Amino acid sequence: MSIKPEEISSVLQKEITKYETSLKMEMVGTVLQVGDGIARVYGLEKVMYSELVEFIPQTGRAGEKQDSVFGMALNLEEDNVGCVVLGDDTVIKEGDQVKGTGRITQVPVGPSMVGRVVDALGRPLDGKGPIVTDDFYPVEGRSPNVIQRQPVKEPLQTGWKSVDSMIPIGRGQRELIIGDRQTGKTALVIDAILNQKGQDVICIYVAIGQKASTIASII
Repeated sequence: MSIKPEEISSVLQKEITKYETSLKMEMVGTVLQVGDGIARVYGLEKVMYSELVEFIPQTGRAGEKQDSVFGMALNLEEDNVGCVVLGDDTVIKEGDQVKGTGRITQVPVGPSMVGRVVDALGRPLDGKGPIVTDDFYPVEGRSPNVIQRQPVKEPLQTGWKSVDSMIPIGRGQRELIIGDRQTGKTALVIDAILNQKGQDVICIYVAIGQKASTIASII
């Protein structure tokens, strides 16, 4: 089998015509210290407040390649940036790279979020597949002022007769539940959520600092 030089040159010319050069600028910083869910980063001079940043761990606990961990830039100081880690901070070490995404931290919103269990970035944790939506809302946003809000005019029943008979609670009302440990605060909230079935009320349970076993039992 003989190879003709004309065929080789034509193939090379086609590849050369298809070749494209594209330059991409990235803002990269370095982790100075990390602990308690907070990371101090050097080098992100142009990062925005509430911008989503990506931590790139070098290796995991067992030496394997670790997936990226995301965070949110909050403290914009002169020589470093304080970021809250929205994930496992134990895989991040001093000297790891941090990239700015150029996007303000936002979460998906809409009917597709109803009935789902998600993390702080709106990523599903319930194994029911991805959340399909085109609507997103920034995590740090302004709340409507008092004039823009609807008046509290519809009652909201918790399902506990002792509470509903003594304490008038309305939809849209802020209510603080105070009590010692193991006094039934979470049980009251969960029962109130279950009691809204079929009442056209959307309930959101936010678990901060809870054990994974407690969250699993609530789910």
